Amino acid sequence: MAEITLIPRISEKAYGLAANANTYVFNVPKTVNKQQIAEAVAAQYGVKVSKVTTMIAKGKAIRFAMGKRRSPGTAHRKDVKKAYVTLVEGDAIKIFDEEEKK
Repeated sequence: MAEITLIPRISEKAYGLAANANTYVFNVPKTVNKQQIAEAVAAQYGVKVSKVTTMIAKGKAIRFAMGKRRSPGTAHRKDVKKAYVTLVEGDAIKIFDEEEKK
């Protein structure tokens, strides 16, 4: 199996889910399925996965102008697939953990 790139999402919602619900949010390629995501998280972080939920966020339409007298055009950002990975009780990934101040 090819290596799957898991990119943690850094946002307030992702931080809150990790702290309270033991759920971590990752950006994943659009071609992978839930079983492949669970195996990749287990292999890379050494934890047990209890549930994986995925969604595809559609890219926003962006307007742009090509000059003063030309009509504005639109472009679209890329679609992003998010994976919400819930871990077994007691397991944790040290993505958002704050370092102790000395």
